[in-house]
Amino acid sequence: QVRLVESGGGLVQPGGSLRLSCAASGSIVSINFMNWYRQAPGKERELVASISRGGSEKYGDSVKGRFTISRDNAKNMVFLQMNSLKPDDTAVYYCNVGGLTSVRLFDDWGQGIQVTVSS
Repeated sequence: QVRLVESGGGLVQPGGSLRLSCAASGSIVSINFMNWYRQAPGKERELVASISRGGSEKYGDSVKGRFTISRDNAKNMVFLQMNSLKPDDTAVYYCNVGGLTSVRLFDDWGQGIQVTVSS
């Protein structure tokens, strides 16, 4: 079983920064993709950023130039550095990781972590 644990969320003022972390644990053989999604109240879940095993990055239009995704393959972790935060960035953020365990392919989600941008 794969377990994903997010950390680093909280309350920040507009213009501030936060760094989210997601640690994957379990019988993981390899990790392919690592993504961050978010869901604001009353809105659909949207892709914020993704990073491939080789380090190829993609970003949602609303966060380009402000957010940076990175990963540590040795530690099975993915990070999201969020700068110049806006109230519209307020949402629950989820990490989504896919790869291979000793018994199956997996595509799993973390429990989500709240990010609130407000003065």
